[in-house]
Amino acid sequence: MTLASRSNEPSLATPTRDIRRDWTKEEALALYTAPFNNLLFQAQKVHRKHFDPNKVQLSRLLSIKTGGCPEDCGYCSQSTHHDSGLKASRLMEVERVVAEARKARDAGATRYCMGAAWRSPKDRDMDAVVAMVEGVKALGMETCMTLGMLDSEQAVRLGRAGLDYYNHNIDTSERYYGKVISTHSFADRLETLAHVRQSGIKVCCGGIVGMGEEAIDRVDMLVTLANLPEHPESVPINMLIPIEGTPLAKVDPIDPIAFVRTIALARMMMPKSYVRLSAGRTAMTDEMQALCFFAGANSIFVGDTLLTADNPGEDHDARLFRRLGIQAMEHGEP
Repeated sequence: MTLASRSNEPSLATPTRDIRRDWTKEEALALYTAPFNNLLFQAQKVHRKHFDPNKVQLSRLLSIKTGGCPEDCGYCSQSTHHDSGLKASRLMEVERVVAEARKARDAGATRYCMGAAWRSPKDRDMDAVVAMVEGVKALGMETCMTLGMLDSEQAVRLGRAGLDYYNHNIDTSERYYGKVISTHSFADRLETLAHVRQSGIKVCCGGIVGMGEEAIDRVDMLVTLANLPEHPESVPINMLIPIEGTPLAKVDPIDPIAFVRTIALARMMMPKSYVRLSAGRTAMTDEMQALCFFAGANSIFVGDTLLTADNPGEDHDARLFRRLGIQAMEHGEP
């Protein structure tokens, strides 16, 4: 008799084919709401099938152009629509970006992510962006960029430069999306993902939870990602960091168990993807992060800041890894 049948949760039985792109909301919701121990047990089994459960990928994120964004994303301090007190900056010089990447590599990071607060990159900025990709690649690191929406030509150019990953989150469910963002649509997000995929760049796409959404919105967001023609190779799950001056500054925080459930569901629905425990870790206890790793998270951002938000320092992460027996993943490890 299986665990699933003993607990009257047949939906938790490990599927014969674990790479699926035909998930229904009902199936995913049944997993999400299953008894917590059963859900984590099955998520850990899926995780172990594809990854070393005691290895976590370390990534570093640098804001290469901060503030002044014309979009009105309700969670973001960099929007010109919000009075967060953040001042806009110019695009960083290529040499400085490469120098920061070298420091990150020497500190153990294997992936370097670069973000610019743009609706989409302008043609005049593309030469510098391409040079950043080439410079970081020359250090032997994986490269990732998040620059807003891309057209097909921009995606092709970044692909030719050797960009490994492009991040463009769908943020939440299509149903809830309009309550968070009005300056571009859910369909716009999916169009950029299609351009990225067609250019040969790997897709990094996830969302933010704790924005006042319901459980079905978290589930629906993951159904959208898992039913794409190809699963995103990287799925960042962010916990909202409430920022004064933004519309979501006073939203009640998400229940920690609900957050861990989201991580576990992402792992089960996208078994081969890196599931990144992203923004919000400063508000998580070590025990909550440990549960996230057990549920299938196997990538984090290291360093004191994430774009404009705080992040646990590397000393804290190193102590937590020692306590849990986790090691940093080496470059090229599966």
